[in-house]
Amino acid sequence: MEYGNLGIEHEIDTTDLELLEFSVGEEHFGINIAKVSEIIIHCDLTPIPNATNKAVEGVFMHRGKLVTVIDLHEVLMITKPVVERTLLIVCDFDQVSVAFDVTNVNGIQRLKWTQVEMPPTVGGSADDGVATGVTKIGEKIIMVLDFEKIICDMNSGQEFELGIVGEIEMPPQFNYERRVFVVDDSVFLNKVVVKELRKCGFTNIVSFCNGRDAWNCIADLQENGQGHTIGAVVTDIEMPLMDGHTLLKLIRTHKSTLNKTPVVMFSSLIHDNMRIKGDEVGADAQFSRSELEECITKVVELMS
Repeated sequence: MEYGNLGIEHEIDTTDLELLEFSVGEEHFGINIAKVSEIIIHCDLTPIPNATNKAVEGVFMHRGKLVTVIDLHEVLMITKPVVERTLLIVCDFDQVSVAFDVTNVNGIQRLKWTQVEMPPTVGGSADDGVATGVTKIGEKIIMVLDFEKIICDMNSGQEFELGIVGEIEMPPQFNYERRVFVVDDSVFLNKVVVKELRKCGFTNIVSFCNGRDAWNCIADLQENGQGHTIGAVVTDIEMPLMDGHTLLKLIRTHKSTLNKTPVVMFSSLIHDNMRIKGDEVGADAQFSRSELEECITKVVELMS
């Protein structure tokens, strides 16, 4: 089923994506420019004593912040070329500053989220991969990496900086059977959110790795008279095929009670400008990755 019908009031514009293209060895990769603070030449580092992962090169102070450096050549198992200096892509993920060691930075690619496809899983499962999307520009294939999963893997598999989720008090007579949609292209983070919702007692959780597939399922339910079974949607912002803001806009502009569905944004891109955009398209609440407990607590509140 194609989105765009089923009671949509007007055509939905697909959000633009600015992708910073970089090279690791001879391979091309991308990161949403919104996650990038700056690009600097590789500098002297302080090694981390007893570091268990070879990809963690060390740390350095930059603009008053302690930055951990992760070597993407090591992560991706690509031989590091012999060059005078590699580059560091400095990023902020919520309260954490990380720099990724790459061979070169090639520029910014401007495209639509519809041009980013789901990565292939031939030869392995989606759980094993570190890519969330793939796009082709000319003859180049650019893989969009799951940087949150890479950071987590460097932290020995712990749920890195997602915050500790304690026991959430559930209201009496709560309807646990209403559907909760979890939409996130990071397989790792998708599974974390689903796991925490199940711990609260939710029994009908539907997860998707992109907004398009989630919308098609939501639209199908509405068309078949089951729209009332949707309790809430928890969605990331940046995803292949359809981003979270477009998904939210489709829900809010639907000519039915579907447009009252609670939608919560859960993303590493939650900052002042992104909050304004989320408010404009009708988000009920917006949380960063470090606010997982607050996010789930709000979902419970909105469904009560």
